[in-house]
Amino acid sequence: MINRTTQWLNQSFRYRVFRLFVYRERKFYQLLLVLFIIAGIAYPYPQAAMWLGFLFAGYSAIANDSIQTIGTFLASNAKRPWWLLWLFISSIFVATMTYSWITYTGDVSYERLASKGFAEAPKSFQFLQLAAPLVLLFLTRLKMPVSTTFLCLSVYSANFNGIQSMLTKSVSGCVVSFVTAIIIWFLLAKPIKRFTTGEPSGIWTALQWLISGTLWSVWLMQDGANIAVTLPRSLSMMQFLIFLGYIVIGLGILFYLRGDKIQGIVTEKSQVADVRAASIVDLIYAVILFVFKEISNIPMSTTWVFLGLMAGREMAMTLMKVYETNRAMPATLRIIRKDIFNAAIGLVVSVVIAILVNPSIQQEIAERLSMR
Repeated sequence: MINRTTQWLNQSFRYRVFRLFVYRERKFYQLLLVLFIIAGIAYPYPQAAMWLGFLFAGYSAIANDSIQTIGTFLASNAKRPWWLLWLFISSIFVATMTYSWITYTGDVSYERLASKGFAEAPKSFQFLQLAAPLVLLFLTRLKMPVSTTFLCLSVYSANFNGIQSMLTKSVSGCVVSFVTAIIIWFLLAKPIKRFTTGEPSGIWTALQWLISGTLWSVWLMQDGANIAVTLPRSLSMMQFLIFLGYIVIGLGILFYLRGDKIQGIVTEKSQVADVRAASIVDLIYAVILFVFKEISNIPMSTTWVFLGLMAGREMAMTLMKVYETNRAMPATLRIIRKDIFNAAIGLVVSVVIAILVNPSIQQEIAERLSMR
């Protein structure tokens, strides 16, 4: 009797898992399968693969990284029309990309792609390179905040040194943001608490829109490379207009869906729906990204910087009795551990794909191993 009951429970559990991850999302998985098939057909043709890679990378990168840049903006403006938020964010995107395109002679990456390992646009493609953004879409659907920088850029790196440089800079950004968040929320606990108590005045809404717009612009300066990695390093006028139009439409879909599944990573954190708390988070994040942008033109994972910032903030708020998070330290550590685990999955997947598709990286790793 006990064995039968255990067997029934196991079957019931498997059925619930199936319904949760497969049946309810069957339309998404069907679409993803079609896109994988299209990638398999298109990759031998460089011109078609170039634009298809851009289409895949553009939407998957924006959809995943929305939690970092416009996630708090969406959470604190949930009652406002989606199209108003979309018009605001889209106008900043067009202005930021246009400045780069004019200033850097057709380059929309703020010279991130001029760094070691990415200076040359791909001349041929492999299936896994085109499929990498689709893997990102799948992980995004599971609410995993993986790094688009590693998943979209590493597969096109000309050498392993390029990936190492990105990893070093990303880890540094994560540590700096984590420590900065802890220090700020410890030292300024009472002022922050006072600022975020009661109903916010109208000035906070204006400040939040200004800060969110600034953060979005600085993020684009860092992560525009992820979107444009398959495109020529200098875009013509027509190519640039296609680039702008597609991303603006993708942003419209994202805002209509209110951030979709990945938005849950933001809403589970403490007090992010408050316009004042969201503004403080976004301002610190924007400053850190801008500083690292000025340090070097090596691409970095803004996802890791964001996760470090949120982890440090959550830990400080849990430790300080000033805040009311309704969460004990073990629960906070579980959230942080989950985010780290998800980010690590994205890193492992991206590095494995990069090694599989790039013979020069395979040879470089083999030489390093043979020297030991």
